[in-house]
Amino acid sequence: MVYRFTIISNEVEDFIREIKIDAEATFYDLHQAILSSCHYADNVPTSFFICNQEWEQEQEILLEDIGTSRSDEDLYLMKKTRLNELLEDEKQRMVYVFDPLDNRMFFIELTEISFGKTQEQPVCSRSHGEAPQQSMDLEEFLNKETTKPSEDLNEDFYGSESFDTEEFDPEGFEISEGNPYH
Repeated sequence: MVYRFTIISNEVEDFIREIKIDAEATFYDLHQAILSSCHYADNVPTSFFICNQEWEQEQEILLEDIGTSRSDEDLYLMKKTRLNELLEDEKQRMVYVFDPLDNRMFFIELTEISFGKTQEQPVCSRSHGEAPQQSMDLEEFLNKETTKPSEDLNEDFYGSESFDTEEFDPEGFEISEGNPYH
């Protein structure tokens, strides 16, 4: 069985990659194919997230175990998890976080399953547009919409200018020396 994934970016309008890969391949193999198709270095702790149809992230597949998983959760690692273990249906969605510091990602959809076929090595069957930079430089980071302060922030943001200390009721507060937790 061969999977064909379509990969897009919300940063670069004309970016698209299609990767054909055997369903028995691992998420690590897909990770390597994406890096290769984008000419990215393999020096960032990336991860995949299986998503629902609204792109809400559900199950994470980590590049490496970084010790943040709780014991009651299943831990999926790219090198140990085969694609067909978690992906069974066409139109299944994932995100691939390629820049975790800035939470930048690719949106991936399993667009075709070819039964009765095999794929020795992953192949980028379609490549259009330039990939976004693998990591943002400081100026780009500072200019990102999500990092700009809101227009709603003004001098009243932290409280009213009309605060009257006479209205403060210290009755509910106790200040004592020593350990405050005793």
